[in-house]
Amino acid sequence: METVFDPSTRDELLRRIDAIQPGAHRQWGKMTPAQMLEHLGRTLEMPLGRYPQKQILPGKLLGWIFKKQFLGEKPFGKNSPTGPDFIVRDEPALEAGRERVKTLIRELCASGENGCDGRVHAFFGALTGPEWGVATYKHVDHHLRQFGA
Repeated sequence: METVFDPSTRDELLRRIDAIQPGAHRQWGKMTPAQMLEHLGRTLEMPLGRYPQKQILPGKLLGWIFKKQFLGEKPFGKNSPTGPDFIVRDEPALEAGRERVKTLIRELCASGENGCDGRVHAFFGALTGPEWGVATYKHVDHHLRQFGA
């Protein structure tokens, strides 16, 4: 299982982030490349503890059903729902977003699995450090694939 905490996997993600171009065409969804990077930046703040979450009621009721699939080998599906706080409505600066995402990934990796252990995901609740590593990899990979990177 790939994890953002593996140095070679982290480096691959950073290279792919650098490949995102302003005019990149999305394969699915509604976001522009700059909105996608802002979206990733917002979500990366969760495991870093900068954007604490509470588990929402639907997650408390249903999260356990989907958690194995969420953390499994299969990539995230297209057009998955996202929480309202993570929807980007404006058009942020792409280069600033790119650098922010890369910085947040490096900070997360520097903190290690122990640094995010027990942080709460809005749908799935508290995740272990290794679970955050897998979830973060899958989420970033999902959006990079969305733009062909």
